[in-house]
Amino acid sequence: MSCHPDIPDLANGRLAALRRHVARLEGRASVQAHRRPISSGHGSVDAALPWGGLPRGVLHEVFAGDARSSAAAGFCTALLGRLAPKGATGGAGAAPLLWVRRDGRLHGPGLAAFGLDPARLIMARAERDREVLWAVEEGLRCPELAAVLGEVDQVSLFASRRLQLAAEATGVTALLLRGAAGGGERLPPSAAVTRWRVTPAPGPSRRIEAPRWRLELLRCRHGLPHEWIIEHRHETDHLALPALLRHGPLEPPGGPPAWDRALAG
Repeated sequence: MSCHPDIPDLANGRLAALRRHVARLEGRASVQAHRRPISSGHGSVDAALPWGGLPRGVLHEVFAGDARSSAAAGFCTALLGRLAPKGATGGAGAAPLLWVRRDGRLHGPGLAAFGLDPARLIMARAERDREVLWAVEEGLRCPELAAVLGEVDQVSLFASRRLQLAAEATGVTALLLRGAAGGGERLPPSAAVTRWRVTPAPGPSRRIEAPRWRLELLRCRHGLPHEWIIEHRHETDHLALPALLRHGPLEPPGGPPAWDRALAG
């Protein structure tokens, strides 16, 4: 039996394409290896993540457990504030951040309380999820930004993959602040590297100076789910761990805490 004369050329072409693909993957992995992870502000949370913190240049999702609460927004703001500037230690050389909002305004002092300098922030407004996702993807393609945060409700698996690829290509960190997700809900599929849920937690420190959150790591690539009760200390911009979350649900706090208004305009 004789081989078709085009088969060797076809095989060589596929092999060359495979080599180019592997080279791209290796180059991407090399870039990722040199990106220092974002510290959450607490060693226990960082230790639960395979990278010793949140990896840069990838997609992260943060769900709100209660649509009336700004706990998830506060957590995202704290993460944005902890992003080290590119090539600078702060001030005028700090890389800008893009926040794409659906509605409402941001309160400068509230942002500063969570460690985010309002002068670094670029605000954009979009009315629909698809417009938010388009703006986030365009922002991720700008390597001059440190991170892009978008507020959305619905994100398809295809859209999340586009954001993940865009973040990997430039090294710009992507955060999606998503709508309420109850504890019993099955989350839709996503390409996000980590997925979180943040809700207010009851306790004596439920005041604007030290908001207390129930922080749940729902999904982590190469890692396991975890839960904590944490406090954000505005004066030090660090997370404190007053108690580990034991088995069983927490009772929801009565009424909105005062610090829920920190991000309101």
